[in-house]
Amino acid sequence: MYVDLAEPELRSYRSAQHDPDDFDSFWASTLAQAREHDIAVTAEQVDTGLSTVDVYDTVFSGYNGQRISAWLVLPAARTGPLPAVVQYQGYGGGRAHPLDHLVWASAGYAHLVMDTRGQASAWGGGVTPDPDGGGPQSPGVMTRGIESRETYYYRRLITDAVRAVEAVRGMESVDPDRVAVVGGSQGGALALSVAGLVGGLRLVSARVPFLCDFPRATVITDDLPYKEIGSYLAVHRHKVAQVHDTLSYFDGVNFARRASAPARFSAALMDPVTPPSTVFGAYNAYAGPKEMAVWPYNGHEGGGVESTAADLVALRGAFG
Repeated sequence: MYVDLAEPELRSYRSAQHDPDDFDSFWASTLAQAREHDIAVTAEQVDTGLSTVDVYDTVFSGYNGQRISAWLVLPAARTGPLPAVVQYQGYGGGRAHPLDHLVWASAGYAHLVMDTRGQASAWGGGVTPDPDGGGPQSPGVMTRGIESRETYYYRRLITDAVRAVEAVRGMESVDPDRVAVVGGSQGGALALSVAGLVGGLRLVSARVPFLCDFPRATVITDDLPYKEIGSYLAVHRHKVAQVHDTLSYFDGVNFARRASAPARFSAALMDPVTPPSTVFGAYNAYAGPKEMAVWPYNGHEGGGVESTAADLVALRGAFG
């Protein structure tokens, strides 16, 4: 069943999320602090038993210099610097197994799959801890450090995502001028965040993106993960304004307002996890060239493999 507004209303919907006056300075300071640490990329080749791709267990410095794991997957037959796709994972997942990540290298691109700090146990395992996690929280990471923008979990994860692009742009195997970011759900949110913080991206693919339009998302759905915030505020009743102020610094709507790269969004009209109005809240605020794929009869899986196929076509055009 449809869980939200009808499509004509979605097309005209605008988020009520406010744009903090110091949003840009907060993120400039956060990223400057991260860049005080050398990116220090390391890559150790691993044997996957495959002959068409080379896989490297890769590590780089993310938030506060903390080491973030990734897979780097390259076409085995390659000459010269390659276009690159940086991929972020959905909520609860990590970089998983390299055999899960063969599409982009098979298309001839360098593919960096970022691990997700402190998650990666609900599905798609990973190895990266979150050393700064702590304080009262509802189960999950949605409320980890939520009482302050400085301590909120997504400050660290979004910084990791930006540094992943910087890491891949410094690799000899990559053409730094031809980089795209992709992801679904939380991964789509990270791609959208990076689009608002990093210049020169060739393409942004944000599939059913999470972390968008918090003022509406936290009251329109009873599904996890947004429910984690509702559960927290049901106990911490007097912190509603404080929590929503924190969330405004991490909302895809505000990153969208600052983005300029060509972007592909998708929304599913039967998605209770990232309700379509929240996705359209970010899409309608997006400042760069954009297109939206709407999946009327799908839930949080969105377009599935159809989205991958469409991204392959779009990347071919974006990378030239």
